[in-house]
Amino acid sequence: MAEMSKGVTAGKLASNVQKKITRAQEKVLQKLGKADETKDVQFEEGVINFNKQLVEGSKLQKDLKAYLAAVKAMHESSKRLHECLADMYEPDWYGKDEMDSIAEDTDLLWTDFHQKLVDHALISMDTYLAQFPDIKARIAKRDRKLVDFDSARHHFASLQKGKKKDEVKIAKPVSLLEKAAPGWAQGILSAHHVAQTNLSRNQAEDELGRAQKVFEEINEDLQEELPSLWNSRVGFYVNTFQSVAGLEEKFHREMGKLSQNLNDVMTKLEDQNQPGKAGKLGLKTTATGKRQEGTNNTLSPRGSGPPIPKSPSKAMSCNTWEASGTTNGSSDEAEMPPGFLYKVKVMHDYGATDGDELDLKAGDVVLVMSYENPEDQDDGWLMGVKEAHWLKKKDLKVKGVFPENFTQRL
Repeated sequence: MAEMSKGVTAGKLASNVQKKITRAQEKVLQKLGKADETKDVQFEEGVINFNKQLVEGSKLQKDLKAYLAAVKAMHESSKRLHECLADMYEPDWYGKDEMDSIAEDTDLLWTDFHQKLVDHALISMDTYLAQFPDIKARIAKRDRKLVDFDSARHHFASLQKGKKKDEVKIAKPVSLLEKAAPGWAQGILSAHHVAQTNLSRNQAEDELGRAQKVFEEINEDLQEELPSLWNSRVGFYVNTFQSVAGLEEKFHREMGKLSQNLNDVMTKLEDQNQPGKAGKLGLKTTATGKRQEGTNNTLSPRGSGPPIPKSPSKAMSCNTWEASGTTNGSSDEAEMPPGFLYKVKVMHDYGATDGDELDLKAGDVVLVMSYENPEDQDDGWLMGVKEAHWLKKKDLKVKGVFPENFTQRL
């Protein structure tokens, strides 16, 4: 039994070696131009598209894995950042529980985002690329079978062309044998040579038929699969990037809410630790764009300095300002800007939040001016220009509004 198995294995090995030799010989003859090669331009274009599609898909898979690795790294960095904040956050600080909840929700959001990217993008990408190795192997097999078909076709054609030559070669030795062989044996000998020639042609024809059948079967399957696979790439790319874009949009929307919540906690913690900020936070802008006075404008910001004075009442008219301005600025009236009322000194820094506001530093002197249209004046806000700028450039292009409670009248 063992000897038979060895014999079958040896026979199969010998057959494979012979096929490789035959294919190598056929390819050499084709390259030298001594044998024609079967060409299929449409199929070759399909193979080119297949290779291009495989390269693009492999690159997309590689970049997608790199993107997932970056998401995971960002998750770890975000987690460590929140852990650092939690370690520094003292129990009696405002929003301790809220801050811990935000950190937990942020961690869960990152985990969910990464897992859904794997499920909806990476796994689909792996499934998409899994079909390429089998098709690539069948394309290679189809090329080998095409060489076998060409080789069998050329062998059969050579036998057909050499039929007459073979008959001449056989006839000559037969005529010599006729002299030495008995008459009854001459017919048998001639029939034997004819049978050998016919057997060779029949074997070559059968081999050609088998090679053609095998080649056409695999060729027909690939002719259908390659165009279908090439056309499927568009739908796959659309689904993949739609999934990624949708997941990113949802993730960033939810992360934006958590970030806003964290910012609110930090703002309130700052207010708790710096009561003077309340004066600034009390100044809000309404939906119509007008600023309103806060509920507490008398709190002093952190550091030394007098209390922030209350904003003027609406009942105070512009005429009152003009009257007092005339008293304060009578000596320098020629040097003052049009509509000058009086001077104020900035007691606390103020950062402009709108384009029409002045950016002030403690110690600045501002020349207060009347509004061109009194209806534009908001309670608690004054119009003016910095004295240093006016004396240097005499330019009103940089005039702006500023909160009255950050200044002291001179």
